[in-house]
Amino acid sequence: MFLLVSGASGAGKSTVRLAIAPLLAPEVECVELHDLVGVPARPSMQWRQQATEAAVQRAVELQDTGRHLLLSGDPVAAGELLAAPSTSQLNSVAVCLLDVSAGEQTVRLRARGDDPAVSVDHQAFADWMRHHARDPTHMQHVLSGTGWQEMRWERWTTMCSDDPRWSMEVVDTSNLSVADVAARVVAWARRALAGDAPTFKSGWWSNQPTP
Repeated sequence: MFLLVSGASGAGKSTVRLAIAPLLAPEVECVELHDLVGVPARPSMQWRQQATEAAVQRAVELQDTGRHLLLSGDPVAAGELLAAPSTSQLNSVAVCLLDVSAGEQTVRLRARGDDPAVSVDHQAFADWMRHHARDPTHMQHVLSGTGWQEMRWERWTTMCSDDPRWSMEVVDTSNLSVADVAARVVAWARRALAGDAPTFKSGWWSNQPTP
């Protein structure tokens, strides 16, 4: 299984990965994209999507040995993972979005030294991710407009806004401690591995929902 912990900058992805990695090991390998591929000086959307494909290929390797991959730390959206070329080789995918309010996001980004001038861009992307988590039709061009040409967007871009296949966990981290967020993400991951959380199972894109 590929476990994606998604979210905009400041949502807590890297922090929670460090907290949960020892709790899920050795069954789950927890990584960021830089653990798998080199990072250019100015990472582009195309690079992120190609790097996501590298993560999927690593997950396929682990899958063959009965292990799983958790990616957390990069702003990879659910639609990017589901459209990666090799995702069709995965048994299943589960997604958890770490959400954060605009005010708290700004506080966190300033605390880590980010340029305040780009706060509005981070807030806009967080808002987009929030909508993307519940509606696959929302502003699809944000991902596919200038994306990597090998991506298989058609796996989900034809879905309706209320398609029951489009389902994922959402954790609002705005007022939670690191320990609380970690506990919720670990609980989600274990439920997903046990088949008790929303997942995109192999071939999900070809299984049309019953009217």
